[in-house]
Amino acid sequence: MRLDRLWLTDFRSYAAAEIEFAPGLTALLGANGEGKTNLVEAIAYLATLTSFRGAPNEALVRAGADLAILRAEGEREGRALLIEAELRPTGRGRVLVNRQRLARARDLLGALRVIVFAPDDLELVKGGPAGRRDYLDDVLVSRRPSLDPLRSDLDRILRQRNTLLKQSGGRLTPEIESTLTVWDAKFVDVAERLATERARLVDELGPVLSSTYEEVAGRDVEVVARYEAPWREQGLAAALAAVRRDEIRRGVSLVGPHRDELLLALDGLPSRTHASQGEQRSLALALRLASHHVVTAATGSPPILVLDDVFSELDDDRSAALLRHLPAGQTVLTSAAGLPPGARPELVLQVAGRSVSRP
Repeated sequence: MRLDRLWLTDFRSYAAAEIEFAPGLTALLGANGEGKTNLVEAIAYLATLTSFRGAPNEALVRAGADLAILRAEGEREGRALLIEAELRPTGRGRVLVNRQRLARARDLLGALRVIVFAPDDLELVKGGPAGRRDYLDDVLVSRRPSLDPLRSDLDRILRQRNTLLKQSGGRLTPEIESTLTVWDAKFVDVAERLATERARLVDELGPVLSSTYEEVAGRDVEVVARYEAPWREQGLAAALAAVRRDEIRRGVSLVGPHRDELLLALDGLPSRTHASQGEQRSLALALRLASHHVVTAATGSPPILVLDDVFSELDDDRSAALLRHLPAGQTVLTSAAGLPPGARPELVLQVAGRSVSRP
């Protein structure tokens, strides 16, 4: 999988831009606020139709414009790939892959695979469990797009179930219990399948995570990743039965994959509370690199690796170690502080004044 060229029209800060990429490492250099992250955000958007910065569509369309257009050319499995997306501040846009319009956004998944490391990824380690659950689900879908409906189904069922619990007003009437039994059956089926997929993924990530952490941190540290879902021991149906009255009283679903946790530890100590800031940053980057490895192994083709402002998050030794151990495939990185010694990008582009040029 490779991205050769990207065109932007009225996307973020760019009225128009055209960028070429090297097959290996491309470095986008420029001062803060010049639009480097906007460029890599466009790359990632064309893979999932979402912003890795969590921005809504109206924030992606340049101020004063009616719509934004993104267009990318590349190669997938030896064949030419063309992705075109039209974004509107409100309403639905259009997406075409090789000139064929997609009926659903989900149909785009897998056409372009992108793994992004951004400064906010520190929250993967030090933040709450929701971010780590999203990380697992994103990796699952990246390597097997057919799993996306499973995640969507879980969200839909939970919304319906929580609405019913709130409507109960704290009373388990026969009508509420009957309807809840129907939703519980749907919930159990989807939840147990998703949790099984997550647990298998964590088993695959574990050994890879140890090696990617050592590559980035330069230290041989025991890294442990464990998927914690206490309800799986007895099964979700039994766990739901045990907490039914508490759920009715509180009006919310109390057990299931939406409350599971990915536990991370360095040398036997929880990384969220015991690791230093540098160790947490290294672990966050190692998580992204590990996901790159497992997606490559599952699909036979390395995804595009995007490293946004990575050197501001790492010291000199860790920056050098990262460059020495970049995975095979295409990498696009941004930096406001230049490149560390030893960096050998195939292509360097300067970003300034909302334009991109070779220095």
